[in-house]
Amino acid sequence: MLKILGKATSINVRKVLWTCAELGIEFDREDWGAGFQSTAQESFVALNPNAMVPVILDGDFVLWESNTICRYLCNKTGDTQLLPAGAQARARVEQWMDWQATELNNAWRYAFMALVRDSPAHRDRDQIQTSIETWNRQIGILDRQLAAVGPYVIGDAFSLADVVLGLSVNRWILTPFERPHYAAVLDYYELLSKRAGFREFGRNGEP
Repeated sequence: MLKILGKATSINVRKVLWTCAELGIEFDREDWGAGFQSTAQESFVALNPNAMVPVILDGDFVLWESNTICRYLCNKTGDTQLLPAGAQARARVEQWMDWQATELNNAWRYAFMALVRDSPAHRDRDQIQTSIETWNRQIGILDRQLAAVGPYVIGDAFSLADVVLGLSVNRWILTPFERPHYAAVLDYYELLSKRAGFREFGRNGEP
């Protein structure tokens, strides 16, 4: 059985858990990360040199990086609903997944660490404000995409892009700061909330 290493409140672990729910994959999960077993342990670093969750163990196969894990699970099961087989359709899904992992994540990191994690290393007011403004601007890009092609990120079909971006929208909504009213994003969030996997793994625990 697939083993997932990582605490269930981690946004990146939740991507994998939600993907498993959509694909009907059974798994065992072990708590690793802050508040649980330390990822700095030698045994964990041997699996992921970045000392970060999630990590999956699929028999003897070890894999880290949450978006890559989600792609792998689709490929292993032969699913072409979440990750299309056609080159252009797949590229469109992966484009938005990569945007989430780079542009969007980099936008929210400082503000989230300050406002939710209360990190002593993230107390600079100007940097917090810059992060908030950039975060809102990036969510604005998503809002325009949804308004143009919706109801999902690439159009009519739910995909892996919605798994990773749905969790990012959850984080944006729950972090305490002033947000613009992005109607398409809010409608999208409610649409995703109709999916059992998102209700269980997308909106659970910490933001």
